[in-house]
Amino acid sequence: MSLKDTVTIVTGSATGVGSACARRIAAKGGRVVVNFTKSEAEAKETLAACEKAGGQGILVRADVSDDADCRKLAAAALDKWGRIDNLINNAGYTKFVPQSELDGLTPEDFQKIFSVNVTGIYLMTRACVPAMRKAGRGSVVNISSVASLLGSGSSIAYAASKGAVNSLTKALARALGPEIKVNAVLPGFIEGRWLLQGYGQQAYDNLKRRYQNSSALGKTATPEDVADACVWLIEGAPLTTGELISVDSGMHMGPVR
Repeated sequence: MSLKDTVTIVTGSATGVGSACARRIAAKGGRVVVNFTKSEAEAKETLAACEKAGGQGILVRADVSDDADCRKLAAAALDKWGRIDNLINNAGYTKFVPQSELDGLTPEDFQKIFSVNVTGIYLMTRACVPAMRKAGRGSVVNISSVASLLGSGSSIAYAASKGAVNSLTKALARALGPEIKVNAVLPGFIEGRWLLQGYGQQAYDNLKRRYQNSSALGKTATPEDVADACVWLIEGAPLTTGELISVDSGMHMGPVR
């Protein structure tokens, strides 16, 4: 299906994977809702890039962990264009805590991480489903992580939340078919600000090198690599739903021997 004139909401699209998704869709003539909570300047840059690429876009500040904000986000798309074709649930949150430091995570940390990474996906999907069902079609892509398969990543809470995203993806795929397909993309190491700010330069470089040395393809991903998988799922893949698609150079298979 051509993305020209379709409407896609991309949560957390000021930077990183979300921004790359919005730009890819706009370059194909799609209309994009660029969402942010804090990074307004970066979100404006993403919107400008989308418009420069030939697409249309609007900017909406909204917190996906808040039900009213999710409904506001969906309403903004409908008010502007009268339709919602696709939803990319990219917004995420973590706290960088070594796996062995169990006291480094509080109950409040778990609650915040799950409220954005898991509950936010449910609330945003629920907000968009009526418009998709009315149109008779729709596609939802959830950004999970290879950490969900390996129990790795920035913290135990983050890995657990992404495991929940995988289960939620399958449950929603069953519940929303046949009109709406729901899939998840599981990136591995993604180059860029998220991990660099979380780990610091030295740890980031060391982790990147270890990842490259132990993955089958010997590469780390750019935001654009992940965006390509997301766009494929909404533009094509008509019989693909309930799938967990790893974009991780084969890291989920285990270390190269």
